This record gives sequence, structure tokens and C-alpha cells, in this order.
Amino acid sequence: MTTLDLIGSSPKFRAVLADVARLAPVDSAVLIQGETGTGKEVIARAIHEASPRRHNRFVALNCAAIPSALLESELFGHERGAFTGAWAQTKGRFQMADGGTLFLDEIGDMPLELQPKLLRALQEREFERLGSNQTVRVNVRVVAATNQDLEQLVNKKLFRADLFYRLNVIPICLPPLRERVQDIRPLTEFFVAKFAVSLNKPIDLIPDELVAVLKAHDWPGNIRELQNFIERAVLFSPGSVLRLPLSLKQTMKPSSESASRTLADADREHILETLKQTGWMIGGQGGAADRLGLPRTTLIYKMRKLGIESRPQRRSQKPIVKTPLLTRGFAAAAAGTL
Repeated sequence: MTTLDLIGSSPKFRAVLADVARLAPVDSAVLIQGETGTGKEVIARAIHEASPRRHNRFVALNCAAIPSALLESELFGHERGAFTGAWAQTKGRFQMADGGTLFLDEIGDMPLELQPKLLRALQEREFERLGSNQTVRVNVRVVAATNQDLEQLVNKKLFRADLFYRLNVIPICLPPLRERVQDIRPLTEFFVAKFAVSLNKPIDLIPDELVAVLKAHDWPGNIRELQNFIERAVLFSPGSVLRLPLSLKQTMKPSSESASRTLADADREHILETLKQTGWMIGGQGGAADRLGLPRTTLIYKMRKLGIESRPQRRSQKPIVKTPLLTRGFAAAAAGTL
């Protein structure tokens, strides 16, 4: 498989890769279902790259991102004068993907009135542009994706049953990241390497305790959320060791008491290291608060909460001897008589 972003060795992800390898050589329609951010377009591209169509175009269209009035034109194209502003004949995504693969993302958001025309294009491999009665024939493999339950939409009459069955020839269900915990470290390493280059921030070490915190998080936004999180972590890391910015740690929700302790330990270590780098200067330009991106009062509160003193205690060269009150009284009296 030539796609480079298929990272992971968890059993559920390996099962997905096995499905991709089996279905790639055929031309059957594929419906990829999964939560937001699970990598549906990445899998669609993997199917294309592993298929005989890989030498032709992979064309993607987000059905939810195009206004309903323009979606038909985006899919099938239009003739000059078909509507106001149509100054020239334009090819649609179906014709652009001829010989290759058309990826229809968020297919559950396609308007009901447009679904019959899509169904005909899938079944007959032909369509008419807007404003034309001339039939255009194409050879396109369609891979659709959605984060919605299409069967529920069919039951609610919000999605055509015949189109659902036509798209659902080969279903693939992508697991959420919380069910792929062992893939979090290799994904983190991949994103760190990627953003270290693009942000010019060399990162040489990813601490185990940081990975433990990442594994404890639920990641409702899945791989996309992890990717964005790592990008910010690389940007805000003060040195060559990956650190989670304190402002970001507050949004993490550890799923166990041990993970919570790990998060507190990571906080404490990060603050101590920054304080050492600034000579224990808390406020001001270049101080620890400035480097951590926190208000000075917030940093002081966190230090107290984590048991960090404002400055390490120094041992006095001459120990202070506490004189008993009675002895001090006699000493003062003696001094007064001299």
C-alpha cells in the first residue's frame, strides 16, 4: 500500500487495512463510516492508491461544504447560461474523476432532491450537465463517507433507501482513537516529526509520562484532534523535549486516578524545568510565566498547588541558635548594666 499516513498496529486498525487490501482491486462502491476525525479520507485515498485506478485522479467533494443550489453543478457540471453567472461550460467532479476515484465526503448531508440523480449516475455511469440534454458517460469508482448513521436517516425519510443500498456495497467502519490506544504513540511520533520540520522546532524526546497522559484522554475529535494537539505542543515546547503546554493540559480529562497523578507529575516537572531555565524568575519578560504562556498569578497558584516553593531553600552557613526566653532576658539585663 503506497499511502504513507496509514499508521497503527492495533487489531482493529489492522482489520481495516486488511479490508482495504481486499477491496482495492475491484470497482464496487464503498461506504466508509466513522466518527469525525477518524481518517475517512485517508482510507479512501489508500483504496485509490492500492487500486488499478491509482494512475488517474482522486477527486474529493465535501457534500456538506457546498450550498444545495450549487451541489448539482459541482457534481455534474453545467453548460454556459445554465444559470446566472454560468459564463462557460464547466466539468463536474464526476467527469473530472473519469477513470479514477470520486470521494464523496459527508454523503449524509446530500439534499434529498439531488439523490435520485446521484443514484442514476452510480447505476448507469451517465448523467447530464445542468442546462443540457446530452448524456455524458464516465467510468468512475465512488467511495462515500459519513459520520452519521445512514440507516437511521433512511428510517426518518431523510435519506433514500435505494441510494443507501447502492453505496453500501462494501461497508468499512473506522474505529475511534479511544479503541486504538496502542496506536497513540506511533501517531504522536509521526506528528511530532512532521511539525518539528514545518515549525522548525527540533524535538528529540517524547517522555513516557506524556504519552501516558495522551493515552488516558478520550479524544472525542479522534486523530484530527490529536494532530492539532501535537502541533500546539511542538510549538510551545521550550526545548528539545516535547511538553504539553499547561493551558492545554487543563483541557485533558484523564480517565483514571493514576493518569491524574501522572498529569500532576508532568505539570510539576515542566514548571520546575522552566523555573531553572529562568533562574527562578517567575514574572517579567522572559520569566517562567512568560515562557509558559500563563499569567503570573496563575503560575503562582499552580506552584502552590503542586508544592513548589518560590525559590529553593538555601542552607545558612551559620546555623541560627534559638536562645531560650529566660536566657535572653538575663542577657538583656546584663547588657543594660554594662
